[in-house]
Amino acid sequence: MKILHLSTRLIIGGSQENTVLSCIGAADRGHTVALAYGPIYGPEGSLLSRVVADGRIALFEIPDLLREVSPLADWRCAQQLRALIRSWKPDVVHTHSSKAGILGRAAAWAEQVPVIVHTIHGLPFHSYQSWLKNAAYVRAERWAAKRCHAIVSVADAMTVAALAHKIASPNQFVTIRSGMEIGPWMNASAMRADVRQRFGWDDETIVFGTIARLAELKGHDDLIDAFTELLRARTTPKIALLWVGDGWWRQRLTERLKAAGITDRVALTGLVDPSEIPALIAAADVVVHPSYREGLPRAVVQGMLSAKPVIAYDADGAPEVCKDGVTGILVKAGDIAGLRSAAQRLIASPQDRTAMGTRGREHVRSDFDSRVMVDQLLALYQRLASQKR
Repeated sequence: MKILHLSTRLIIGGSQENTVLSCIGAADRGHTVALAYGPIYGPEGSLLSRVVADGRIALFEIPDLLREVSPLADWRCAQQLRALIRSWKPDVVHTHSSKAGILGRAAAWAEQVPVIVHTIHGLPFHSYQSWLKNAAYVRAERWAAKRCHAIVSVADAMTVAALAHKIASPNQFVTIRSGMEIGPWMNASAMRADVRQRFGWDDETIVFGTIARLAELKGHDDLIDAFTELLRARTTPKIALLWVGDGWWRQRLTERLKAAGITDRVALTGLVDPSEIPALIAAADVVVHPSYREGLPRAVVQGMLSAKPVIAYDADGAPEVCKDGVTGILVKAGDIAGLRSAAQRLIASPQDRTAMGTRGREHVRSDFDSRVMVDQLLALYQRLASQKR
């Protein structure tokens, strides 16, 4: 098969990593694969080098594939995508993210691509933005759903939310977990001591690690509010935060840390290569992910693969991986006192940390292997293609 994936921005992020692994996995199985994407810019980094290094995937930058709504650029983008599809002639077009999903499905439908699939990594409408913007997104997603053959949800919660807004018919949806390369996460513990030494953490320091862009709705402000009292206490054991990632909010968050007087207890890695993140999380004792909206939080899965207990907001797909009291602790989104209480529980109980981490690894090690995801995607393409005959 000739498979064309479309993604709005090839930054370092969960949706983009899923897309890249889908491309590489299909190429591993002998398929011809291409990846089209919009311009890459900003402090969040890029996954382009990973795809270039693979060498088997055709790459197309679409100049007008922009995240922001821009009628003129969006019209040009649609023409660019149609031209690409006409020249490359894919058997499958698989879109990711909202903008690429809407324009890409429209272009593929207009060019009569045999199989058109869209993945919901996270819905563009949510309770943290205006009703007017939500109404526009809902209408656009309903329109685009009529121009594809299947919609992949990375979590059952995405299907439930989409159906609640009448985005598509139930038989269009299929859940395929967002896979990852599990080996690096399960084998990074040997680097724990070196990383902790680099940051000046002794063996008794309990480190709460967060993997997320420094951006809106990722919950870094909540971490400051919940942990400032714990970090200032200077008690034993010592507590530290590790923030892995960069983003547009870095300066504002750094100023908040300074104002709270806890800069010396919070390590900000800035932008790091994704290959370095497993070792950083191996150095942590708990993964905390207070994100207000996620499709399926890959950082939670990655923490569990690293045998770390997880504290996460009870939002979207998080409860499907973090089992409250079993593999971690779920907290109502925005509950600062609950976030602090969950941290205190795990600080006080090394036994809980160990037991939850062990159970978490066993819970996710099979279902979230990227090879399983790729097999399921290819089976979906084949099924849809056979139905068209």
